[in-house]
Amino acid sequence: MGTIDRYRRWFQYEQDSHAKVLASLKAVPDKIRVVADFQKAIDLMAHIVAARRLWLYRFGVIKEGPRELFPRGTTLPDLVSRVDQIQHMWSTYLDRLDDLELARIFEYQSLEGGWYRNTIEDILTQLFGHSWYHRGQIAALIRSIGAEPAVTDFVFWARESIAPPERV
Repeated sequence: MGTIDRYRRWFQYEQDSHAKVLASLKAVPDKIRVVADFQKAIDLMAHIVAARRLWLYRFGVIKEGPRELFPRGTTLPDLVSRVDQIQHMWSTYLDRLDDLELARIFEYQSLEGGWYRNTIEDILTQLFGHSWYHRGQIAALIRSIGAEPAVTDFVFWARESIAPPERV
């Protein structure tokens, strides 16, 4: 498997994980959706989406970045729409990704004002780690309000069931 294929595979895993997170959020009973940590979980997922949008903007793939990097008060239906939209944009981008684009060095201005240089591959690696990190926070928030978080560990997604070995 080449490097590009690895990122595409990670993106498939991420799409599945995000679908599971959305399903776990939808499954939270109405009576506990009013708890502040439920809204924090939604807003963290909206942050994942905003960060992904920001990088597509910085890459020059889209013309408009996110309105805010840390959205507050996002509704669950709006979150579902945002996730669908960003996953479509990323899927389109990754479908055309090649070795030349992966190695491309680009310059960008951080939100704090400094200027930096990275490769596309650096940022793809960062984005997947960023999503893993925040999905863990979302799981902790969902569990803290008494609901069941999604299981999004990579090994659960990637492993293949086999017959047990014969014992001698």
